[in-house]
This record gives sequence, C-alpha cells and structure tokens, in this order.
Amino acid sequence: MKTIGITGGVGAGKSTVLGFLETDFQAVVCEADKVAHKLQEPGEVCYEEIIEKFGCGILDGDGKIDRKKLGNIVFADEKKLQRLNRIVHPRVKEYIRKKKEEEKEAGTRIFVVEAALLIEDHYEEICDEFWYIHTPDEVRRKRLKESRGYTDERIDGIMKNQKSEKQFRNACSVVIENGEDFKETCIQIKEALESY
Repeated sequence: MKTIGITGGVGAGKSTVLGFLETDFQAVVCEADKVAHKLQEPGEVCYEEIIEKFGCGILDGDGKIDRKKLGNIVFADEKKLQRLNRIVHPRVKEYIRKKKEEEKEAGTRIFVVEAALLIEDHYEEICDEFWYIHTPDEVRRKRLKESRGYTDERIDGIMKNQKSEKQFRNACSVVIENGEDFKETCIQIKEALESY
C-alpha cells in the first residue's frame, strides 16, 4: 500500500483532488480535520480533556463542543491554541495510524492523508511521500471568494499564516499544478500514480 500525504494552501483545490483520487483510483482518504472533529464528539477521546481545559462555556445546548465558541477562544490566544493542539493533534495522528493499518490489512492500494499541518506535525512518519497541490494565488483568491464568500482581507490573513510556496516545495516530493483546468491536474495525478 502506498500512503500519500496531501498538502497545500487554502483554496488550492485539495478537496477536488481528494475526490478524484477516491473515484478514479479507489484511494481511501483520511482528512485530519474531519478526524479532529470526530474525536471532539461526546464520548470520544478529546471531549473531556477539552472541556476540562476550556470550561463548559464552549458547549452548545446538546452538550456538544461548539466549534465556533472554542475557535473564538483559541484563535485570540496563541497559547490556548497550542494547548488545544497538544490535546487534539497527537490523537488525530494515532487515529490515522490505526486507520492506515486497517486499510493495509483490507488490501487497500492507495491511502491518502490530508492535513493542514502535514509538514509541521511530521506526517512523514506515516506517509511514503508528500504531494503539494500548487495553485496560483489569483486562482485561489477567486475560488475562496466564490465558494466561501471570503473578503480579500480575510484571505490575506489566512495566507499570511500558511507556509510559503518555497517551504511547501522543499517538503514535498511531488508537485501537482491545480490551476483553472482540472483535466490538466488529472493528467498529472495519473502520471504521479503510474509509478505504483
């Protein structure tokens, strides 16, 4: 089984690439963000500890963690964000490791991990290689305005906090160009997978 880590800036079209890998190559995709949300549900491993650290004020009427309330706390304070990450990230990684083993036993050929902090959280321990989904900034901006209704100011703020193109390229062995023409992107993905 080949394990690919996928990363790239906001608006790069990673979700579209993941969808293509699932439908055309029967890849099993594991998105770290979705895993993190799952592990914060009541009864899951991160739930109690997050409440212990951030208080009951972060809960909604159903006793679930209100991600908006929690986000307002942690994004205003770097130390609190780090505290939350220390609770969530190791458990997300552990979950992905287990999932990888299960898929390997099930005979899956391609296992894909998508994580915003793929490089920072050392996912090379899990992945065979990293792919960088590169998209020109103007295309990313256009996508974010159309799909999410983001303003230029909000986009600037997000992009400023992400890795530079050089950092992404240095950390990844495969670069997939994902501009305006997705057919071109598909050709590159097929070529990158032909070696497996």
